[in-house]
Amino acid sequence: MKTQTTRGLIAATLLAGAAGAAQAHTGHGTSSLFEGLVHPFGPDHLLAMVAVGVWSVSALPASRAWQGPATFLLALIVSATLGMLGFTVPYLEHGVSLSVVLFGGMLLLARRATVSPAIGLGLIAAAASLHGLAHGSETPESGFAGYAVGFLFTTALLHIGGVGIGLGIKRWLAERSGWALGGLGALLSAAGLYLFGQLAA
Repeated sequence: MKTQTTRGLIAATLLAGAAGAAQAHTGHGTSSLFEGLVHPFGPDHLLAMVAVGVWSVSALPASRAWQGPATFLLALIVSATLGMLGFTVPYLEHGVSLSVVLFGGMLLLARRATVSPAIGLGLIAAAASLHGLAHGSETPESGFAGYAVGFLFTTALLHIGGVGIGLGIKRWLAERSGWALGGLGALLSAAGLYLFGQLAA
């Protein structure tokens, strides 16, 4: 029963991302708290933020699992502010999509401990900076505060959801956790490539 619950959580996360695959960063406002709350549910952001939580409890010591989400949130705040001030990089949306591929790869390697915690956190910060620039560049200066509070709150909740999925995998799929993480990582990478292909088409 517990195994089915964990699988259900993983499936729901992936389906939620796939359902909005063509909707990333289109057709939404960026000037209110509510719009900030719903913005991270775009597939690229949702999948990346959940992946950070899963990776953190899978690859970091238990006492340091908070560092993955904290690193993402800190980099998100700084880069969103820069984006609001007009700073950007070429092919930003493509980079955001590829960050999902990156996190999928990190999950594939998580159980083998081939990526050191420091490097993993550095990659999280770099990817979060792309997400933050995307958030900030879409925000009018007059609506930045409420919008920022909204997307930071939802980001934190998505990280917590990822942590829950990661803990569920460790607890209920202990003997198969490597396979579960590998499968989840492969699916995330495939989703990221699909999103990238949609932008490149």
